[in-house]
Amino acid sequence: MPTASKPRKVVQNDTVDFDNLYAFTSVDIFTREASVIIGTGLEAKDGAKALEKQMEYFKFVELMQKGGGSKFEKEWLETAKKYCNKIRTSRPYKKNEQSYIESFNCTLRKECLGWTNYRRKDQQLVQAKVNQFLDFYNNQRPHLSLNLLAPTEYLSHLR
Repeated sequence: MPTASKPRKVVQNDTVDFDNLYAFTSVDIFTREASVIIGTGLEAKDGAKALEKQMEYFKFVELMQKGGGSKFEKEWLETAKKYCNKIRTSRPYKKNEQSYIESFNCTLRKECLGWTNYRRKDQQLVQAKVNQFLDFYNNQRPHLSLNLLAPTEYLSHLR
């Protein structure tokens, strides 16, 4: 299982299903910074489009780790290769291999979107809500694993 000793070494990717909307989630496992793009489809082309937007934030990473779902296949893989040196697929039923992203996905549900099923027409509203949450999560929310610092605050201490 990959570990990270610096920012942008490993970013984990996953999705959260909200019935008619899907959250494409990414987390830097070192800094705990997160990015979420809300989409209306769950195919590889949708994942690739979301990844393009997420990489505006992350820029380039050493290793991208993904789940094994079809949303991370051909188009997503082609896009990912532009932004990383290596791609790793976590093994099925080994949730501990995706523990950082699974933890974040739980936080996204608990602190932001809940267990509501959203409609496609709500995509912009949901994305705006997620963006507001990410601003708080990345810039203000203390993380125990980061000595009670927010991810960007922790990152600035490293520089």
